Amino acid sequence: MNAQEKAPLIEHLIELRQRLMYSVLAILIGFFICYGFSQHIFNFLVRPLYDVMGPDAKMIYTGLHEAFFTYLKVSFFAGLFMALPVIFVQMWLFVAPGLYQHEKQAFLPFLIVTPILFFLGGALAYGFVFPLAFKFFLGFVTPTIEALPSLREYLSLVIKLIFAFGIAFELPVGLLLLIKAGVVSTAGLVAKRKYNIVIAFTAAAILTPPDPFTQVMLAVPLLALYEISIIGGRRIERKRAEQEKEEMENPTS
Repeated sequence: MNAQEKAPLIEHLIELRQRLMYSVLAILIGFFICYGFSQHIFNFLVRPLYDVMGPDAKMIYTGLHEAFFTYLKVSFFAGLFMALPVIFVQMWLFVAPGLYQHEKQAFLPFLIVTPILFFLGGALAYGFVFPLAFKFFLGFVTPTIEALPSLREYLSLVIKLIFAFGIAFELPVGLLLLIKAGVVSTAGLVAKRKYNIVIAFTAAAILTPPDPFTQVMLAVPLLALYEISIIGGRRIERKRAEQEKEEMENPTS
């Protein structure tokens, strides 16, 4: 590699470092802001459980440091949520200079939709899955068995579920990008539908706690998003075919 080839590489590495620093700074700022409201954020996260357990519900912690580190984790993950738009913007600013104008126009909508879908996935987990899951889990309480949820285990569960549903909702973005790039086709997705049903339940088993209830609650939206991707992909393919037909009928000199 000669000096002329090294110069652009060094410039790209410097640019990447700068974008990563801005992203980390956004996460840190979000963390410190959220730490001031960490108790309120945790109360918000625990509300679905309290709604099911009733007004007398309480949580426990067995280690003296557990509550402190729980609030730190709450602040970090909430700060990460706050920083997601900034992180995606930094990704765009890093990638955009290397794209043609038509590539920017094709890629930008996906970048805008990505954080929105992630938040929608998290909102679905919080508003719909949590109440049903907690009712299911607490259905095993008997006169001789009492539910005493701990701060650490509860936070681990809800964060895992929120991120699992947020990541799952990115499926249409990934598939539509692959279809737009011509890597996959809707015909191929339809042909492999039965295999993807198995993959959906396998992914749900990996991303969620080891119980069939939450696995099904994640697998079903995954399959629905897969079908939505096929519908959106057909529109992309139809538009591409129309453009190609127009170019053949009106060739440029």
